[in-house]
Amino acid sequence: MKTTYIKLSLAAALLLGIYSCKKGEVASTDLEAYATTDSAAVVVSDSISSVASMKVKDKQFIKTADVNMEVKDVYNTTIAIEKSVQELGGFVTNSNLQSNVVSENTYNTSSEEAMLVKKYQTENRMQVRIPTEKLGELLTAINTNKLFLNSRSINAEDVTANIKYSELEGKRNQKTSENINKLKTNKDKVKLDDENMSEGNLQKLSSMNMTDDLKYSTIDIYIKEPQLRIAEIAVTNTTNIDNQYKYNFIYDAKDGFVYGFYLIQRIIIGLINVWPILLIAAAIIYFLRKRKTLKSEQSKIQG
Repeated sequence: MKTTYIKLSLAAALLLGIYSCKKGEVASTDLEAYATTDSAAVVVSDSISSVASMKVKDKQFIKTADVNMEVKDVYNTTIAIEKSVQELGGFVTNSNLQSNVVSENTYNTSSEEAMLVKKYQTENRMQVRIPTEKLGELLTAINTNKLFLNSRSINAEDVTANIKYSELEGKRNQKTSENINKLKTNKDKVKLDDENMSEGNLQKLSSMNMTDDLKYSTIDIYIKEPQLRIAEIAVTNTTNIDNQYKYNFIYDAKDGFVYGFYLIQRIIIGLINVWPILLIAAAIIYFLRKRKTLKSEQSKIQG
């Protein structure tokens, strides 16, 4: 309802701008034409709620509904609702059916086979548009699929004043447009005409949206299954296969020999890369040993 109110407020505000005589006439004519058609519509009996099929003389309503219920089978109910919507001249704008997995386990049944067990709950969020005069019929059709109705709200917003205001603004725009045409052509007039053309396009779009909301009601539907479902899926016993190929002595021995051979090569290459350091170290060790030997010989001579 908040979104609808914003749309209606935007339409009223934009009507303060002018586009042309023709644009003002189009906006008011569309709404006026629908008002006449809606007043002549046949009243549909709705055993669920009088709001859905309510008709009041000289009043126009934008109707919306919200349904939250539990069903036996979400998929079949979704198909049934979509079929009813189509038969009544409506259309589906969104349908998001999904299965929420609660748990998932794999149980081995043999050395080669296993069973995947899933516990899940299915739900669907839908949004449909239906001719306003058929709203009661669709709600009745939806109600036949329920196991338990959690909640349902039906709203009828009176937009009669908004439509009248649009008509008055159209006449005012016509007069203002005539006054602008009398102005001398200059840069300011060109700028004013351009701004009015932009506002006129937005005005026409807002009027079209309002007319569409009057003609088609929006219904948000949430359905779910009250109990968990269980899916049993035959799969391969991967544990047995993993164990089968986890160890292979011949392959592992061959791989170890090859790895050891390449390791020796890496060590040799590493030593070659540091040969200056090894040479210096060997020289230092040689002189230290030689010095130690000379000291030992001198000690023997003196002794």
